[in-house]
Amino acid sequence: MDYQIKASSMAHDDATIHIKESNIDFGTTPKTADSLPNPAELFLGSFAACMLKNVERFSTMMRFSYTKTTLEVKATRLENPPRMDNIEYSLTIYSDDDKLNTALLKKNIEKFGTIYNTVKLSCSISGTIKTVPNV
Repeated sequence: MDYQIKASSMAHDDATIHIKESNIDFGTTPKTADSLPNPAELFLGSFAACMLKNVERFSTMMRFSYTKTTLEVKATRLENPPRMDNIEYSLTIYSDDDKLNTALLKKNIEKFGTIYNTVKLSCSISGTIKTVPNV
């Protein structure tokens, strides 16, 4: 599979990523540092998107049901050279399904996640998956 995106920016202004029919604005200037995602946050967003896509994918393959998921991702940035050093995540799945095997789901996400495996080559990743009964 091959992927392609486009991005654009104007001098002294913020930027936009163009993906299919979506436009994602992101900050490149100090004036939007508190309101738009920065490149590091978009990177973590891509990591999160990979995990959540795989929850959906494996819910079909592993035959479990859920109503929603929440995911918190934190990272440590090192200065020299600038890079992400450690990513920690906490995935919560809202489900009453006894067939949901979180250990197997975690193993599958770690084995088959494209972004997960790409990131794993350059920094450590640790995390937890827990279930919460549907409310």
